[in-house]
Amino acid sequence: MKETKVEATSDILAELVVKGMQERKASDIVVMNLKSLKNAVSDYFVIASASSDTQLDAIASSIEEEVHKAIGQNPWQTEGRINKEWVLLDYVDVVAHVFLKDKREFYALEELWGDAKIQHVESV
Repeated sequence: MKETKVEATSDILAELVVKGMQERKASDIVVMNLKSLKNAVSDYFVIASASSDTQLDAIASSIEEEVHKAIGQNPWQTEGRINKEWVLLDYVDVVAHVFLKDKREFYALEELWGDAKIQHVESV
């Protein structure tokens, strides 16, 4: 049986990433719209915090499951699964970042991309 891939816009992909984060109770979820920024590396950064390395891994897995289930897409690249402090899931147009809380404060991605439109997602 041939698996069909559905082309998803970056907007839909960002929503799926958020849903995956919410499924595992990620905290402080932020969607950064980078579309209007010159030289931006993707359309969206979706950032969330985890309270433990176990939750960090569960959130990353949930994102992958949610995106694959909905549109059949896997991340182009993943980083940080071994260190379990900051996991990055790169879907090219959307990059998901899941941090342990102290690492998120240290790297402060929201400040690096300060010109981006930032949307804070309510916890479910």
